[in-house]
Order: sequence, then structure tokens, then C-alpha cells
Amino acid sequence: MIPRNEYPRPQFVRENWTNLNGEWEFSFDNDTFDKRIIVPFAYQTRLSGINIQDYHDTVWYRRNFNVDEDLSGKRLILHFGAVDYECDVWINGEHVTNHVGGHTSFEADITEFVKIGSNEIKVRAKDDSFDLEMPRGKQYWGERSKSIFYTRTTGIWQTVWLETVNENHLARVWMTPDFDNFAVEIEYELNGDGEAELETTLFANGEEIARHIVASAGKNGGFTINVAQRGNKNWEFNEDLVWTPERPNLIDVVFKVIHGGKVTDTVKSYFGMRKVSIEGGRFMLNNRPYYQKLLLDQGYWEESLLTAPNDEAFVTDIRLAKEMGFNGVRKHQKIEDPRFLYHADKMGFIVWAEFPAAYKYSRKYVRRITDEWIEEIFRDYNHPCILVWTPLNESWGVPNIMNKKDEQSHSAAMVYITKSLDGTRPVISNDGWEHTCTDILTIHDYEHRKQVLKYRYKSLESTLEAMPAGRKMFAQGWEYQGQPIMMTEFGGISYQKSDWEGWGYSNATSDDDFAKRYHAVVSAILESPLIQGFCYTQITDVEQEINGLLTYDRKPKIDPAIIRAINNGTWTPED
Repeated sequence: MIPRNEYPRPQFVRENWTNLNGEWEFSFDNDTFDKRIIVPFAYQTRLSGINIQDYHDTVWYRRNFNVDEDLSGKRLILHFGAVDYECDVWINGEHVTNHVGGHTSFEADITEFVKIGSNEIKVRAKDDSFDLEMPRGKQYWGERSKSIFYTRTTGIWQTVWLETVNENHLARVWMTPDFDNFAVEIEYELNGDGEAELETTLFANGEEIARHIVASAGKNGGFTINVAQRGNKNWEFNEDLVWTPERPNLIDVVFKVIHGGKVTDTVKSYFGMRKVSIEGGRFMLNNRPYYQKLLLDQGYWEESLLTAPNDEAFVTDIRLAKEMGFNGVRKHQKIEDPRFLYHADKMGFIVWAEFPAAYKYSRKYVRRITDEWIEEIFRDYNHPCILVWTPLNESWGVPNIMNKKDEQSHSAAMVYITKSLDGTRPVISNDGWEHTCTDILTIHDYEHRKQVLKYRYKSLESTLEAMPAGRKMFAQGWEYQGQPIMMTEFGGISYQKSDWEGWGYSNATSDDDFAKRYHAVVSAILESPLIQGFCYTQITDVEQEINGLLTYDRKPKIDPAIIRAINNGTWTPED
């Protein structure tokens, strides 16, 4: 059976594709190919079949694939979900592409390099274990995981696949819901030569609600489609079209490229009709105040690290989080697999998308993080579940941002670059503290005493004066401008309920003790007159961090109904 055999790009679906996951030839350091590995799992994982954690900063992969059809008038595209960190690819001995960035997807047109019959693909991945200017997230540069850092991932860690397309095909779309005007704005890019038509059809609950055809003499363009039904532009009469975590309605889209009177490409997609805004210092979803109850989610699994062991693992995490009364996650230090975002879209689950940090500021660091962050926004822009972008966290990569103007400028630049590509979502300048031009004032505070938390966040004055972890809320020269305030890391209560031993920010000794400790920190946040949402640390144990609500193998530590009741403010220690 091919591991991870689901369609890897669920928001841009074509029928003609080939999964290249499974057994590949593999070697460390040079291309001897003396081992076997199961792609897409990194060699450091059990599911890869290798499962060693030694330093090997260069790894090689090789396998054959067949081309069974004449490619005249067609293009064969090779896709990689993610390869950490720098990747070179050869087809039949010819170098076809290089990609830098360990967390985003890339592709190569290999049509001119293949032949009918058997073809060889060879991949070299380089991942410097000690390069702190490289975006790496929670991957530790030490030999074994430690503190808040975890086992490294090297090489291919998401699906590899082939796709055959016509020379005249749809290359990319960006879909922007215009909630207030009951419409969706669509920008597109086409590949091919000569004039083509793009036909776009929208479906709600299986019924066609709109169709639009645009003729394009160039490679790109845009148009707007009205999506309101029943002739009434009032969302209360069109609520079956609106996306919220409680009612995650999706509008299906079918794109068809028509060239020379023939359909040359068909792509299936979807979008969510929803609006994220900040008005009068309030966080709004669809023009109404919305309280977010999030979990910090590292996106690690015991047997497979950054790669989910199967597609159902994403569904399990979302289902358990919702059962515990959460409506989303802050994906921490990881650009997540598009399959997770797809399930979050369908199941109604908020995602804060965050970039994996580097840890040393330099010009090289700035170039690396900027380039890959732009790739992330390009790839995941259309997912309705993503409500917030977070390019920086806790001054990682910008350790002197408090006083250094260049690091402050970098933080501000990341905000404005993000907004130049996406004006529809809030952007966090530096999650946790030492903010610059942030859209939300986010705070990280692992204090476990309820009365201390209540005192700190009882008023705007006390909140702005608080210095959790000894850090000020804003970097020097920047100040509060009336932004919504959210507690985006807190709690972290450790409770050992598995064979994994480790630590947390405070420690529980029994189920009852854990529930009381969890109630203490959550109720303090819920009772604050200022805080508009929270993100509890964290959904699962990860290696030596045993501060999850679930164990590393996704078993609830206490009854999820108790967690849900505490989140809803309906449980007290006397219950």
C-alpha cells in the first residue's frame, strides 16, 4: 500500500495524477543508495523504516517511474509537498530544478526530460543541522531533542507526485470573498499560448448558483461573481453560504480552460464566504465579535514527527479539539500540510498560520524567511480556515528587536509584505511580546496563579505594564494603538499520563488537580474584561514536553467534557 495516498493539493484538484510515495532507494552523505526509505517520512522517523537521529546533513533519494502516454501537447509536472531544506532534482541524469526552503511546496516541468517507459528521478536534500540563520521552527540543532525543541526532520517529508496537464491550463487562482457585497473576486494565471476562455461555475449544496466566462488574451486577469441567492442580499437569507467554525459551509468551484473550442483543463476547488476584520478594537468574524478559543499545535506525531502518519490523523486532532470546546489552533512554528487545512476548512476549525523561525538575525536570514513566507501566502491564501498570519514569534530570529531598528524594520516589513499580498487577514508582528505594527496585541504568559493573571489583565493600564517573561509588550518606539488583545500562549500544565517523561510550566499530580489547575488559568482569561481570545499550550504532549491536553498518541488526559465545560465557563472546582 502506498503511504499517504490521498490527493495532496485538495483545493486545486485534477483527476490525472500519480503518487510517488512509497519505497525509494536512499543513502546518507553520497549517492551510494545502499538503503531503502519509505517516502514521505524523514529518516529520523519510525515510519520511514530507518529511524535513526544521527547527523546526516545530505541525503539522497532515487526511484523509477513510468511514462505510459505520448506527451505531445501536454506537460508533465513533478510536485514536492515539502523537502527540508535545500533540494536538487535530476531526471534521467539531467538537473531539472533547485528549491530552497524546507516548508513550502514546489514543482518542476519535466516534460523535456522524460521518455516513454521507465524514467529515473534522483533527489539530493541538504539540511545543515547547525545553521541558525535557516528557518527551522522547533527542529533542534543538538543531537537529541531538549527543552522546547524537538527531533530534526531532514529531506522529503510531504508527498511527491506527478501530474499531467494540457499545455493550455490553469496555473493558479486566488479567491477573495467580498462578504459585504455578496461576491467573490477571482484572480487567475493561465499557461499556454493564444487566446483562451476561463469558465467558472459555483455550486452550493450541489446546486449551481453562478457561472461566469471570461475571454483572456493574456496570461492573467480577474473578475467578480455574485454569490447571493434568492435575490436577497442579506446573509440571514443566505446563511447556508456563509463559513463559520460552527457552520463551515463551502462553495464548490469548477474551473474550465477552453482553448480552440475544446476544454483543455478542469480544476475543482472551493472557497469559504467569510470576512475577518478588526473594528473599534474588536476582532470580528462576518461583521460580528468572535471569541477564539485556540490550542497551540506543534504538528508532531510520535512515529512520524512533522509528517502526519495518515490523513485521518488530521481529522482526529481537529475532532478531539472541537470535543474539548476549542474552535481552532495556532499552528506553532510549522507550515502545515495542505491536507490539514482542507480538513479544517471542511470541519470548521480556525487556523493561525505561523512561519518556522530561524534563530540568528542576518541579511541571509532576512532573505530566506522573506522568500519562503511569500511562498506560503501564495500557496495557502484561499483556505477560509486561516484567519491570521504570524510571520514572527517571541523575537526568535530577531533577538534584539527591543532596541535594534533593523530588526524592528524587519518585523514591520514582514507585516507589510504580508498585507501587500493579502489585505483580508490580520497580521501579528511578533507573537507574544515586543510588538511593532501588529494588528492584534498578543501576549504569552505562563503564570499559573489565577489571582496574578486576573490582576495583570484587569485593565488596559495593568495589561500594558505587564512583563511576562521579562519582556515588554511593544518594542522601543512602538506603542499600543487600540488593537484587540489576546492571550496566545498560556497554561502549559504538565501531567504525565503515558510512558513519556518530561516537563511543563506547572505540574499536576492527578486528574482532579489537573482540572483545577486548568480551570484556574482559563477562568482568569475568560474573566478578563480586555482579552478577546486565547490559545492554550498545548493540544498534545511532544517528546519531552508533557504539557498537552492529549498524550503524544492522542489519548485525552482527562474527560474532554470537563475541558469543554471549563472553556465554556460552566465548570467550577466544586462540581
